[in-house]
Amino acid sequence: MSVKVLDQQGRWRNKTVAFRVSPEEDEQIEAAVRLSGLTKQDYIIKRLQEKDVVVVGNPRVYKALKNELARVLDELQRIDGGGEVSRGLMDTIELITLTMQGMKDEK
Repeated sequence: MSVKVLDQQGRWRNKTVAFRVSPEEDEQIEAAVRLSGLTKQDYIIKRLQEKDVVVVGNPRVYKALKNELARVLDELQRIDGGGEVSRGLMDTIELITLTMQGMKDEK
């Protein structure tokens, strides 16, 4: 018989939860996960339990911030003046702002 693999709190996680999302929702979730520095599983569990997601600055988070900011810049240059900013882009900008504000407050 195989040995059970427990998580850090000594729990055996053997249940799978799955749900469907749109491509736009998936991109928002992926961006939030990248910026949090957590695994997708840990991020979703924290959000569902209404716990604070504490972002700890590390090279992976800084790289995610850099990449997300580059993506936002590309999108803003694409719409260049006359276009409308999508709700998804505004959500990403807000998430980046909150992440960077939290990192600034730590110092």
